[in-house]
Amino acid sequence: MDIDLAVDLNGLPLDNPVLAASGTFGYGLEFKPYLDLNKLGGFVTKGLSLHAHEGNPTPRIFETASGMLNSIGLQNIGAECFIREQWPELQTLNTVVVVNIWGRTVEEYVRVGQTLEAAGVKALEVNISCPNIKEGGVQFGKDPVMTHRIVSELRKAVSCHLMIKLSPNVSDIALIAKAAEEGGADSLSVINTLHGMAVNVETRQPELGSIYGGLSGPAILPVALYMVDQSVRSVSIPIIGIGGIFRPEDAIQFFLVGATAVQVGTYNFINPAGTLEILEGIRKFCIERKIASIRDITGKMEQPR
Repeated sequence: MDIDLAVDLNGLPLDNPVLAASGTFGYGLEFKPYLDLNKLGGFVTKGLSLHAHEGNPTPRIFETASGMLNSIGLQNIGAECFIREQWPELQTLNTVVVVNIWGRTVEEYVRVGQTLEAAGVKALEVNISCPNIKEGGVQFGKDPVMTHRIVSELRKAVSCHLMIKLSPNVSDIALIAKAAEEGGADSLSVINTLHGMAVNVETRQPELGSIYGGLSGPAILPVALYMVDQSVRSVSIPIIGIGGIFRPEDAIQFFLVGATAVQVGTYNFINPAGTLEILEGIRKFCIERKIASIRDITGKMEQPR
């Protein structure tokens, strides 16, 4: 039985709905020894800023119950270096390469977006969980007004696909999702990591060099599902679900609540070929239940009787 796994993210076609998430897959090429990148629906590079950034002090990773804390601090080689050293080979792949971007000001987001689009990048994932240094360090993604502004300014500056990555560390994600849509987003990736920390009881010191980090892994799956559900109910653009996907059934839950595609993150650290393992599990799930297309179950969660 042939299963139609193709999906469309508002004009960005994917051969299948499974992508690797930003920050867990390097710039993509690092994973070539472990899997055929062309079998993925796509992948998202680690976040790029206008200039190279060193990131946070070590230690940067700490394992938790059913998850992990990370405080990499958005370390990256900068947009120009990426274009020069990574982009030529990435362009030869037959899969969708989404480039994640971030900045400290609206102007930085616009400049890095324009720089990458000029090099041929067709899709940007915009990390708005960054502090706006011109507004006292308030995160762009925590305020619907700031969210709308940054998305609308990017929309005016670039014509490529804009996927806005939403933070879960807000009181009402539906308001942020709507603001991003109204600003001109083509799709939304939901969610980024949750705020967290850990303390060593023997040394009495934080386990992370920067004290605080982002929590990911299976522990956040229920939160991510809830926030995808709330986002789907508030916007009409496609949603890409992220958070705690370690099994095919985890991804299926996201489809049922209305996500068009999913991103696999922390699982890549445990199993470098995990994205394809989950993709094949989704295919098997559909075959066993005679589901002809993944679109047939998208948004088909039934209400309790």
